[in-house]
Amino acid sequence: MTASGEVTAMVIASAAMVLLVLAVVLRPLWRDRRAAGAGAALTLALATGLIYALVGTPRALDPAQRRAPDTLADAVVRLQAELARDPDQVEGWRLLANAHLSAGRTGEAQAALARALQLAPDDADLLTQAAEARALTAPGRTFDANAVAMLKRALAQQPMHQRARWFLGIAQRQAGQPADAAKTWEPLLASVDAGTSASLREQINAARGDAGLAPLVPMPQQDDAASRRITVSVSLDPALAMRLGDNAVVFVIARRPGGPPMPVAVEKLPAATLPQVVILDDADSLMPTAKLSQLQAIEITARVSASGDATPQKGDFQAVPATVLPGQNAAAVLIDRVVE
Repeated sequence: MTASGEVTAMVIASAAMVLLVLAVVLRPLWRDRRAAGAGAALTLALATGLIYALVGTPRALDPAQRRAPDTLADAVVRLQAELARDPDQVEGWRLLANAHLSAGRTGEAQAALARALQLAPDDADLLTQAAEARALTAPGRTFDANAVAMLKRALAQQPMHQRARWFLGIAQRQAGQPADAAKTWEPLLASVDAGTSASLREQINAARGDAGLAPLVPMPQQDDAASRRITVSVSLDPALAMRLGDNAVVFVIARRPGGPPMPVAVEKLPAATLPQVVILDDADSLMPTAKLSQLQAIEITARVSASGDATPQKGDFQAVPATVLPGQNAAAVLIDRVVE
């Protein structure tokens, strides 16, 4: 690992430890004054992260660099100087953006995020945060075309990125596209907890109502096995995407781990639609005696067939299987291998 890589790893580890300590120290404040607690935690975490970025590196052995900043503002100034010296630090620009956001300097945060994206243009978290920062600086806090493009790029990298999906749906509502907003939000229902799902369903149904669509049917109360649905995020390696034929299709498959090759659920869709989010449930089962809801652990995979045939053939593209354990309801697979 390079020196800069070691520093980045140390910064991340330090930030994780800081958050763990803050969760204990600030517990009474969270309970009694949530807004104040959130602000204090954010400020302390940012200050610690910034200080570590400045003095917790090998350069801190230099006596001139050893003294810790006295204030968060001082830490920001020092971090800016460090980034001027070495501008290729993604985490440094991310930290600087977070510091600016905590102080309400959205314009400066947007500029810092733009620099970070130059270094990591496909980072879904950065793209989402940059889109949010653009909205915070816009009149009416609207998502402009550039922000929407960032959100769509984030979802191309991580189709089930929750904040990117939520913000894209808001942008579509702002643009007078309620049907698109509902469609963007609906996959989130399978990946959030029951409380969030209820409020999210209200927003989806409001959007569907504005679009002249019927509301979603409320989910019936069922036991966990009978109601199991697996949300699968399916992506295709860009190098393989260039080799897709016109008739290529993708099969998204659920099987019993270590069991027979016969799927318990499968969906078929055009390969050209990838990346895509697919929801598998008992409606996708091939036989009534072998259903998705009957399994505890589930193996999820995906395969691109050049011929459109369900039978695997040499030259098909496939993904490394992912295992969904009891209590889980989502998986992500990347189709990146050629069947030999």
